[in-house]
Amino acid sequence: MNARKNKTRIAFVNTHPIQYFAPLYAYLNRDEALSVTAIYLADYSARGGIDRKFGRNVKWDIDLLSGYEARFVSKAASRGEPAGFWSMIAPEVWQEIRGGEFDAIILHGHTPAANLLALAAAKTARIPVFMRGDTHLGLRRSALKRGLRQPVMRMLYALVDGVLAIGSANAAFYRSFGVPERRIFLVPYAVDNDRFMSSGAMTAAERNALRAGFGVTDARPIILFAGKFQPRKRPCDLLCAAARLVREGRRFHVVMVGSGELEAQLRAFAREQGLNNVHFADFVNQNALPRLYAACDVFALPSQDEPWGLVVNEAMCAGLPVVASREIGCVPDLVHDGLNGSTFATGDVAGLADALRPILGSSEVRRRMGKASRDIVSRWSYAECAQGLKAALASVGLGVRPTDEAGDRRGV
Repeated sequence: MNARKNKTRIAFVNTHPIQYFAPLYAYLNRDEALSVTAIYLADYSARGGIDRKFGRNVKWDIDLLSGYEARFVSKAASRGEPAGFWSMIAPEVWQEIRGGEFDAIILHGHTPAANLLALAAAKTARIPVFMRGDTHLGLRRSALKRGLRQPVMRMLYALVDGVLAIGSANAAFYRSFGVPERRIFLVPYAVDNDRFMSSGAMTAAERNALRAGFGVTDARPIILFAGKFQPRKRPCDLLCAAARLVREGRRFHVVMVGSGELEAQLRAFAREQGLNNVHFADFVNQNALPRLYAACDVFALPSQDEPWGLVVNEAMCAGLPVVASREIGCVPDLVHDGLNGSTFATGDVAGLADALRPILGSSEVRRRMGKASRDIVSRWSYAECAQGLKAALASVGLGVRPTDEAGDRRGV
């Protein structure tokens, strides 16, 4: 207990255990200056259940609860997947915040309603509050919704002690709502780089066997799409671009990994277009993902309204060039035209084909871009998250401000 009291005690409030966040919490909790607790409003992801967007039962095969203190509020077992602002009210979070002896609270976004209750509990107890969300100005919103949100969001961000920006697009969003630079700290959206880089290592024979499992028995490059087959991800744009390239005589494969509401439509399109180079694989769980990426050659994400796109981080850990729509939140920070990939406008199928063409046509280009991807993402890691978080805590008098060659992590 004494050791914990000598650390800065942080509580992250989250709807449920998330495969991308739990490893970060464990990493931060290993820091000698930090003690991390996650307060969860629901436990459905830990016990497994239907994921509406994947359209299937999902239970992650990595440990989501070890390495940090995980607390589930009472009635967490009765709550399912969040579905809007009012889907999780959770009055129990009030006591968790007020009675938890925390030095700082971090809210993941301003929804659901329970997050605002947690904010109120912390403010009345004079506990500093930071917000970490994933929105940006490029997400499509109606003029009416933007107008209604402006005063509300300005008031909300004025209440918190700082915001933890996940990247430059997210930081610009906060600035647009009046958050001063001194209260914006970079805590980047990152994945467990060490796991993805080390677990993707395999022999040439193992790689060939994995490719054969997709139906690929030659050395032609594979374009990978991995995610939910839903309209927002625009997977059909990739198949349309592939059809264009096939008509030009380009020789390559496309592997579509995932599931969702568009699966039947995508399969039908591939059949109708005679795209024998398109292969569908089922949902792939976390432990198998590093090798999945490493077995492929190019990663494509044609999404619209994508707040970040952590699959891009994962693909870059495997040393893949990335072709992505410019509106995706991670693109300004992670995908650089001509260096480690290429970008295009969302919905521009011809532009997507143009972006893929030179990468598919040269193994040397793929090698060079893949190395650049690993170099870039290696500097976008949990270590940078810890630096930014410590800078935020220091701004309210907690802990010691970190220093490195780049200075502290204020601003993006």
